[in-house]
Amino acid sequence: MVTARWNGEIIAQSDATIVVENNHYFPRVAVNEHLLVESDTKSFCPWKGEASYYSLSVAGETNKDAAWYYPDPKEKAASIQDHIAFWKGVEVG
Repeated sequence: MVTARWNGEIIAQSDATIVVENNHYFPRVAVNEHLLVESDTKSFCPWKGEASYYSLSVAGETNKDAAWYYPDPKEKAASIQDHIAFWKGVEVG
């Protein structure tokens, strides 16, 4: 079981993550979506496509753009559609 934690809260937990470039992508259904806040931030990966971001809101604190996902990934990254990954101090393991 892989767990993502931040600020003392479990953000996501799953035994079905997909590892891409050393990042665990959690199935969306395994993520506590009430802790996610939509962000306007976008980035681009040449082989995965355009990423969108969420900030985390836990116990009155915000971790800006700490989660990302590919809403419409390119064909080579199709396996991570409907999956979310974390960084910026989120402990994953």
